[in-house]
Amino acid sequence: MSYQSSISERDRDRINRFCLMDDEFMQKCLEDSIECTELIISIILKRDDLGIKSVRTQHKIKNLHGRSVVLDIYAEDDEGKHYNIEIQRSDHGADPRRARYYSSLMDANVSSPGEAFEDLPEIYVIFITENDVLKGGLPIYHIERKVIETEVPFNDGSHIIYVNGRYQDESPLGLLMEDFFCRDPDKMNYKVLADRVRYFKKDEKGGAAMSRIMDEVREEGIAIGREAGKEEANKISAFKLIKAGKISYE
Repeated sequence: MSYQSSISERDRDRINRFCLMDDEFMQKCLEDSIECTELIISIILKRDDLGIKSVRTQHKIKNLHGRSVVLDIYAEDDEGKHYNIEIQRSDHGADPRRARYYSSLMDANVSSPGEAFEDLPEIYVIFITENDVLKGGLPIYHIERKVIETEVPFNDGSHIIYVNGRYQDESPLGLLMEDFFCRDPDKMNYKVLADRVRYFKKDEKGGAAMSRIMDEVREEGIAIGREAGKEEANKISAFKLIKAGKISYE
């Protein structure tokens, strides 16, 4: 079966329009791809000695009350440091308190009973945003705690980073952000990312895998729509009963 015939025209067109700033596509490209994840984090942190040892996408963690969040990309390096990469096209999705919450959940899920607090690993929460969410006109923002009175870093091992996706220039980070918005793998700057994007856009197996993901998303959307419809129908029915005096508002 050829790539052309294995997926629908609609899905093929949508796959061609995907870029790494699209959540589903990014997660698929980085799924099990240590090389791609390592490249992205190394450029953001300006490190050339980084060794990523594991990568998970759609990693679910929950708090003590059962509220769960799903991290886009969750990685660990060979020094035991943990990284969460979030892709956000919506400014609202990159709220500072969301970064704080994700960081706290990561802390809670990497500590074990009896473990000394000084042994807690370093945690990095990295938001790659479509717009300049912090509105400083900078390519990258590093958020670190410090003692206000002395300006001395607090050094608690918690790091939050915002990367402004719209800041594109000839620097390594600027070229990386250019790749994140590029839909054509032949025009991308970093080969390791271009090869991964090319696989899901132009290879038969890669295209079929993306098509299956889109089927799952569509089915999930249909199910959510049905439940929303049921809820709305129940509200209407309840309203009619209230007006008829058959049940109280409470």
